[in-house]
Amino acid sequence: MPPLSPCPDLRDAMTATTAQRTNLLGLTREEMEAFFLSIGEKKFRAAQVMKWIHHDGCDDFEAMTNLSKALRQRLAEVAEIRGPGVVYEGTSSDGTRKWVLEVEDGSYVETVLIPADNGKRRTLCVSSQVGCSLDCSFCSTGKQGFQRNLTAAEIIGQVWVAQRSVGPRKDTANRPVTNVVMMGMGEPLMNYDNVVPAMKLMLDDNGYGLSKRRVTLSTSGVVPMLDRLGDELDVSLAISLHAATDELRSELVPLNRKYNIRTLLDACQRYLAKCDDTRMITIEYTVIKDVNDQQEHAQQLAELLRELPCKINLIPFNPFPHSGYEKPSRNQVMRFQQWLYELGYTAPIRTTRGGDIDAACGQLVGRVKDRTRRHERYIRSIQIDAD
Repeated sequence: MPPLSPCPDLRDAMTATTAQRTNLLGLTREEMEAFFLSIGEKKFRAAQVMKWIHHDGCDDFEAMTNLSKALRQRLAEVAEIRGPGVVYEGTSSDGTRKWVLEVEDGSYVETVLIPADNGKRRTLCVSSQVGCSLDCSFCSTGKQGFQRNLTAAEIIGQVWVAQRSVGPRKDTANRPVTNVVMMGMGEPLMNYDNVVPAMKLMLDDNGYGLSKRRVTLSTSGVVPMLDRLGDELDVSLAISLHAATDELRSELVPLNRKYNIRTLLDACQRYLAKCDDTRMITIEYTVIKDVNDQQEHAQQLAELLRELPCKINLIPFNPFPHSGYEKPSRNQVMRFQQWLYELGYTAPIRTTRGGDIDAACGQLVGRVKDRTRRHERYIRSIQIDAD
């Protein structure tokens, strides 16, 4: 399918838009109110237009029938509602849906909707960057290199596209998207200034009206930004841990060399202390054959997490070409789970979803313009090893 026309970055400055029009898609309630005040309108117009955009999936001002004709004409002159272009939409045999979306510079990002509980829960996995700068050794996204951060409009645009595809949010008891996880391409806390406004829109009743327990941010551990996040929001938190010792984690997650495990877990405790309710952190642990799947690893993990209110999600490694890692057997993952159970932990095994459309955990890659040349170096290293 030929790519659609690019979608401009329209959030960083309200006036820095194509034809001097402001993209309203990524504006928070406060920003939307400021926009309407700037064009001589009352602040309450912000709530009206936000509902049209985020509840109804509307991108046509003329369809906003509770606005006067004069205001609709004025908005068409100074504003627009522009989401990412849909390049591909596919549905897996298990019901998982994946979108490949084109952003401003012609790069692609991917987002995935995962149904569960007979369709009652629909979890959207959202990307925060074009590519990823962290280069975790077991994740195919990092091997593609990093291009840039997504804007707030491009982040919330993924929710907007998915909801429009499933259907407008008319019945709050049967939402098209019930949960959002910031677990797609990129490290969310490396794009803090755009991720936080997008999450505020997810939580806002005039936006997507999701509970803070139904919006989850997953991080590899950018400690200063994690502390800052706790001062602004208390969404659910997932930590991409994958190892219980600094030596092994530094191999798997290079960021650990800057913020080691102890530093990260201390930041997690500070985050929980700022929450206004009883909360647990989700520990993500990708189980890799002969790397971190032995009984000693389970014992180390249990001891490490003893003082942290948390639950552990076990994620069988999803292979990708030339990764150098192998997927553990189902029996081995279950043995690891049993060892943790005997040590006092419940550790559900995440079911691989959407594998037939490359939508499984760790497989989102998109197509990026790799200014770091990491992908080129990665391919060269593979060729050298083969020789």
